[in-house]
Amino acid sequence: MLFAPEITPNAYTPPQRRLLGPGPSDISTRVLQALAKPTIGYLDPSFVSMMEELKSLLRYAFQTKNMLTFPVSGPGSAGMEMCFVNLVSPNDKVIVCRNGVFGGRMVENVERCGGIPIIVDDEWGKAIDLNKVADALKANPDTKVLAFVHAETSTGALSDAAALCKLAQEYGCLTIVDTVTSLAGVPVLVDEWGADAVYSGSQKCLSCTPGLSPITFSEKAIAAVKARQHKCQSWFLDLNLLLGYWGETTRTYHHTAPTNSLYALHEALLVLQQEGLENAWARHQRNHLALKAGLSQLDIDYVVAEKDRLPQLNSIHIPTGLDDKQVRAALLNQHGIEIGAGLGALAGKIWRIGLMGYSSRVENVISCLSALESVLRQQGFNCPEGTAVAAAYHCYAEQAQV
Repeated sequence: MLFAPEITPNAYTPPQRRLLGPGPSDISTRVLQALAKPTIGYLDPSFVSMMEELKSLLRYAFQTKNMLTFPVSGPGSAGMEMCFVNLVSPNDKVIVCRNGVFGGRMVENVERCGGIPIIVDDEWGKAIDLNKVADALKANPDTKVLAFVHAETSTGALSDAAALCKLAQEYGCLTIVDTVTSLAGVPVLVDEWGADAVYSGSQKCLSCTPGLSPITFSEKAIAAVKARQHKCQSWFLDLNLLLGYWGETTRTYHHTAPTNSLYALHEALLVLQQEGLENAWARHQRNHLALKAGLSQLDIDYVVAEKDRLPQLNSIHIPTGLDDKQVRAALLNQHGIEIGAGLGALAGKIWRIGLMGYSSRVENVISCLSALESVLRQQGFNCPEGTAVAAAYHCYAEQAQV
């Protein structure tokens, strides 16, 4: 007899949420509708035409002319791994900047590739120290790759990618750059920086479905891949094999592409292009400033110094006496709002409020501040009623006058 479930299965209906954590972000109806378009074959001429548009739109988002710019079929972690398994061979020295969780994951990738990680550590919540990186490069002139996270998702810290790429160029090594949280939220200027292998994620400031990793490789990076003496340790992420599918002239089968997710990414990138990158960056900053104004009325402080602070990922200290899990659960269950917890060493100590992509809207800032004030008051936290929302509205009004 065949096994049958004990309940009658019904179509799953997810609850309505405001996604104000570190990702995924809210997705617009326009992008969700793109997911529902008819599925066609991944070698269909119509789909191939869409792929070319998609690559062009990604070049705009990354601000690059790199021909090898495409979405990896997998989350940002797959994009990260693709960079490392293709550019790092056994015994290669790789300087890795680690100022949070995701710098630590880069170290893991180097080790698994058989490379030699030279770790430059900085305090969580701080930007990468350029002097430390310069010292590491001087001490290791045979370094092949400098790897760093532009926008550290675990802390909300933004590092100086332009200066780090310049250092790498001065010492003749390639760069691997994580822009998972930064792409479309703050300037990412691949060609201007001279970055070599840059990856991101679809679910943050692009506000697309999770599961795709936009990626771009410079000509120098491609040359390094082609000059490898050892096979790439991953068949699925081998760039030489993928060139046949995402290349300029050929379309040979490599894997079954996530067709409908690619429709959605195409639509999300169209939305970005129509808004304009500079307008998107300004919107994220505008909403960040309003959130900051409201949080100040609740006596909640930021983890990251203002000059290094990501506008799209607001890491804040949990006020003394409040229970992290209880507050987040109340926000979710009573108000339908998701915010993020701290990771690693910051678990239980901070919250991460994301204002990324389609989540970066005035109504989300106001709803978040109103709900947070309500929950804090329930928890016995003494905060004046209505002042956080009023401060946010005042901030918007001031910005409108500039």
